[in-house]
Amino acid sequence: MSEIRIPNIYKKRMEERKMNTNNQLTVGILGFQGDFLEHQHILSALKVNTKIVKYEDELDDVDGLIIPGGESTTINMLMEDDFRVKLVEKAKQGFPIFGTCAGAIILAKRIIDGTNFQKPLGLIDIEVKRNAYGRQKDSFSVVINIFDSYIRAVFIRAPEITKIGPKVKELASFEELPILVQEDNILVSTFHPELSANPILHSYFLNMINQYKSKLS
Repeated sequence: MSEIRIPNIYKKRMEERKMNTNNQLTVGILGFQGDFLEHQHILSALKVNTKIVKYEDELDDVDGLIIPGGESTTINMLMEDDFRVKLVEKAKQGFPIFGTCAGAIILAKRIIDGTNFQKPLGLIDIEVKRNAYGRQKDSFSVVINIFDSYIRAVFIRAPEITKIGPKVKELASFEELPILVQEDNILVSTFHPELSANPILHSYFLNMINQYKSKLS
């Protein structure tokens, strides 16, 4: 069977339709600490409305939430119990959440070598080890293939996913270890996709949000 080629004019219309859909979304970015502004810049380039979220009631104003990289212990300490309860309740109802680096630690079910302040939300069935790739000076980047697209994955004091549950899908790996996994409406990466020029993971998360919203309508 010959390959079906889509004329450029229709490709342009498809992209415009996608952007129009994105305009209707508001993505929350947890703003306690970390590189939340970098996520905001990528989403703004994708024509998506964003909101920095710090308080429980602000979760009702957004269609999905990104928990950025940063210091997981600090983010845990600043996340109040009411915020945790509401976020878990919304997640169980299908609310999409994307955790990057420290966000993966916060969303995990189990943490190896966690401090007394670490209270993971347990929203994805993974076990993680904090700072497994080394300290700040050991940061590195590598080009990996995700969804048939190349992205520069930046690892900064990154956690390691040591175990995944039976319902967790491994979407990408590096040196035989999972670095991008998903369980239903929860997506996590151990690296920083917001530091890459390729927005493919943010686009993927937007698609998750659109699917969630279509089920609500």
